[in-house]
Amino acid sequence: MATTLTSKGQVTIPKQIRDALNLAPGCSVDFAVNREGDVVIHKVGARPIRKPDRFEAARGKADVKWRTDDLMALLRGEA
Repeated sequence: MATTLTSKGQVTIPKQIRDALNLAPGCSVDFAVNREGDVVIHKVGARPIRKPDRFEAARGKADVKWRTDDLMALLRGEA
């Protein structure tokens, strides 16, 4: 996984690495260089509390059980 260094010395941590380390915005990370010259990144401390995303907050709120065909007809203005 390659990434590009910005003029400010910043890089984006690839999603696969963020997922593997369970990193979220606000997490602290520590960088080290091992004997072979490889850079190693470690997660520091506990994971910060995350707000649910807008879809997660709305999930399970509907009381009406729509049939797909009826809902699509309503959304298309056919009902």
